[in-house]
Amino acid sequence: MKKILIFLVLIIGAAFGDEENPKVVYDLTTSNMAKFEKNILKGITYNKSHYESNLKELEVAVVIHGGAYRFFVKDIKSTLFKDDKKLVQNYKELKKRIASMSDTYEVEFIMCGAAMKRNKLEKKDIVEFVKIVPNSTIGLIDKQNEGFAYIPVRD
Repeated sequence: MKKILIFLVLIIGAAFGDEENPKVVYDLTTSNMAKFEKNILKGITYNKSHYESNLKELEVAVVIHGGAYRFFVKDIKSTLFKDDKKLVQNYKELKKRIASMSDTYEVEFIMCGAAMKRNKLEKKDIVEFVKIVPNSTIGLIDKQNEGFAYIPVRD
């Protein structure tokens, strides 16, 4: 009887063990704050909750490039983005929400290092939880080869 029980546990475990958690990588290039908030801040939270209610954990990565650099700087007023009045006005709260995405929701943020110079940014200017890779293509290739579904967030 013990052998049958052990066999059943192994079979059931193998059946459920093969089921991987869903994964998504957002290709974030938008500079539009409303679109960023809708697709990243609210969208990821909603999607994470959906999968959790189905007893799955959604793995999320966001590859940052294009106009999206502005959302991940430490001090908005010392960057090229200081003239974006709406962003400057809302940046303190926005920065907290983005940090929460990293801490609470375990979102991995990956930034393209290739265009940082063009945006007059260095590693010290970027929030700590963002990982910098040589370019966005490498970040996207790596994540898609790890089985992440691709979703663009553009202007």
